[in-house]
Amino acid sequence: MKIPFLNKAPRVNVVRLQGAIGVPARNGAAGLNDAGIASVLEKAFTKGKPKAVALAINSPGGSPVQSSLIAARIRRLAEKHDVPVHAFVEDVAASGGYWLATAADRIWADECSIVGSIGVISGGFGLQDFIARHGIERRVHTAGRSKSQLDIFRPENPEDIARLQSLLDEMHRIFIAQVKSRRAENLANSDEIFTGEFWLADRGKELGLIDGIAHLAPKMRELFGDEVNFRSFGARTPFLRRFGISGEVIASDAIATLEERAAFSRFGL
Repeated sequence: MKIPFLNKAPRVNVVRLQGAIGVPARNGAAGLNDAGIASVLEKAFTKGKPKAVALAINSPGGSPVQSSLIAARIRRLAEKHDVPVHAFVEDVAASGGYWLATAADRIWADECSIVGSIGVISGGFGLQDFIARHGIERRVHTAGRSKSQLDIFRPENPEDIARLQSLLDEMHRIFIAQVKSRRAENLANSDEIFTGEFWLADRGKELGLIDGIAHLAPKMRELFGDEVNFRSFGARTPFLRRFGISGEVIASDAIATLEERAAFSRFGL
């Protein structure tokens, strides 16, 4: 016999972490970032006394700092409210997207999901020959000999490259430390895990990057009962962006969309 208000169905709050991870923009056009998701996560861990929080992740990565901030926020909230966290990978959780997944206590994926890419990348263009062909002279004046390092209108400087590589290596070490701290008991003894490679879910499970093949709703019902109550939490679209009011917003959204598509395309998506 069920008694109203006493026999409540267990509740699982669901948060979608979707898109490329980037710094906040003034007009709200940027993708996934800590400032934009903070209040959503706070509600997900507190509303309705959830039995668990499920993260639906579909991200090719992006900013290492924003990835770290979001993952750290998830862990603080999980520990403060004593709520377990399950991550469910959709198309991809790679690079910073996988960093987000490591904030969960358990990571699940579809058989066709892509996981991994535990590495750091920096890209750009060299336009010095282009401006020379068009008779353009680059004029830069600085105080501080490294202020104009990696200037795309000048030939690469070996000293600048070495300095950049040092930064990338240090970021990579931090990323590796995050993965090891969260997945230490699961990781296989394999050199390929931290090379920047990515894999489908079955290989990801063999390497210890995920815990198994599962989808969000069936797995949560398996763990918490068939009558589990799902509640979704997500960031709201800023009012003006719903109507494309500003040309600046339209342009920023277009650029952000192109950058996001480029990020997903690295994984054949």
